[in-house]
Amino acid sequence: MPSIDLNSDLGEGFGTYTCGDDDAMLSIVTSANVACGFHAGDPDVMGHTFATAQKRGVQVGAHPGYPDLAGFGRRRLPYSTGEIERFVAYQIGAAAALAAYSGHRISYVKIHGALGNIACENREVADAVTRAQRAVDPKLACLAPALSEVIKAGQAAGIPAYQEIYADRGYTESGQLIPRGQPGAMIHDPEEAASRVIAMIEARALITAKGTRLPTSIDSICVHGDSVHAVATARLIRERLQQAGITLRQFGQTAA
Repeated sequence: MPSIDLNSDLGEGFGTYTCGDDDAMLSIVTSANVACGFHAGDPDVMGHTFATAQKRGVQVGAHPGYPDLAGFGRRRLPYSTGEIERFVAYQIGAAAALAAYSGHRISYVKIHGALGNIACENREVADAVTRAQRAVDPKLACLAPALSEVIKAGQAAGIPAYQEIYADRGYTESGQLIPRGQPGAMIHDPEEAASRVIAMIEARALITAKGTRLPTSIDSICVHGDSVHAVATARLIRERLQQAGITLRQFGQTAA
């Protein structure tokens, strides 16, 4: 029976600021990408998210991004590859520590926001992220957008690399995400998001906004946790996958 992972970017509140419904999402997804304190998150939020994930059997990964709380990590900032290596390593270390403190462990890394978008296009940045990850813990897997430079960098470095598609984002003809703010960038309707996910899995391809099919393996589906319709979208996708005879299973895990 075919299987696939369902993930979400979580732990993105900090202080008295809340973002999304993490508790609800952690009852739906099989993997959680937890913010590490630079674009969002703080020790209390991280600890709570890791502890809740552990109780619900959800695997967790570090979700490092630019040091940019004001911009939620979605602004392109002029850091060197050396600086990127160091602040990514720093965040992975923070995630590992808070996960251990909470009785859990991180098993992968997924890069957030603008840094992730740049790494998907730019091999030098992708290599910098990969070097940071290997230096902290070479056993950590990589979760990244399908067909991206991050996947290629992870594979070249001998890191297990798993490819994800986005349920709630549109794709350009080159397989990159349509920049936020442009037409077709965001998929707000849960029904549309679920239908396109099933279509991509059946086609074994990333489907662009113009309908072009870019063949790829698909290991995981991402629903952004900060979306207004995140919980409804994730729940509907889970239902549609089960109706299609597809088992929800964490990437990297094999059938019993």
